[in-house]
Amino acid sequence: MMRIRYILFSILIALLLISCQTVPEKKAKGEPKVALVLGGGSAKGFAHIGVIRVLEQEKIPIHMIVGTSVGSLIGGLYAANPDSFQLEWLAFKIDKNDILDFSLMYSKMGPVQGVKLESFIEQNVKVKRIEDTKIPFFPVATDLNTGETVVLEKGSLARAIKASSSIPGIFVPVNFGNRLLVDGGVTNNLACDIAKGKGADIVIAVNLLKEIKDYDIGSVIDIIGQSINIMMHESTRAKMKYADVIIEPDTKGVSMFDFSKKKILMDEGIKAARAAIPKIRELLGRYN
Repeated sequence: MMRIRYILFSILIALLLISCQTVPEKKAKGEPKVALVLGGGSAKGFAHIGVIRVLEQEKIPIHMIVGTSVGSLIGGLYAANPDSFQLEWLAFKIDKNDILDFSLMYSKMGPVQGVKLESFIEQNVKVKRIEDTKIPFFPVATDLNTGETVVLEKGSLARAIKASSSIPGIFVPVNFGNRLLVDGGVTNNLACDIAKGKGADIVIAVNLLKEIKDYDIGSVIDIIGQSINIMMHESTRAKMKYADVIIEPDTKGVSMFDFSKKKILMDEGIKAARAAIPKIRELLGRYN
């Protein structure tokens, strides 16, 4: 009996000692969830590729990609196959004729059908569905009937990118599910808020529309395109407050469908991304 009492007494003393100890600190946070948000800007989108190359070279993790318009095209290609070399090689293959299929015969809803764009993606990307990309990918479009921003999370990858990139007045709107969709830039050109809503801790945003001056306007298409750029430029400012790092490549002097400056734009993307690396590393370091 005495032995049992001694054991119980020892256990009680041990519990008291444990309760008096300082409560240990919480474990340090794990790796933060990093989102790459790619904005619209038509041909200026080749700058996105330079940014992605630098992030990959610097081993900056990307846990999700949110893309609008050309940002959805570049972002979708990379999300499906996260290899900046392959992305660059594919980008140099893209010609204006691979994307723009003008047709006056079927121009009631827009002179560009978008069939070539969808076909280009289908032929060059093995992943066929949004939900199967290697990096979680969220293309952003606009519901033409309601004016809502729509995040496409399931279904055809090629069709979703086409919907996100369908500039109103130029491209024919895209039927996706039960919605009639156009370019996401109409309502949310730099969808940093979407990334935060998806759980991103750090949002790296690439804005292509810091400079929107265009003195080479010579057609109805140019007028529509520049008008859209002006509208997107204004809406982009409101979304920047959700970004932790903003990368703004110098894209001035590049018009909507100017595919002749791919190399220049990629280099500008590289330059702007390298300037942002110290800030990105600082943010990542806070989580370690």
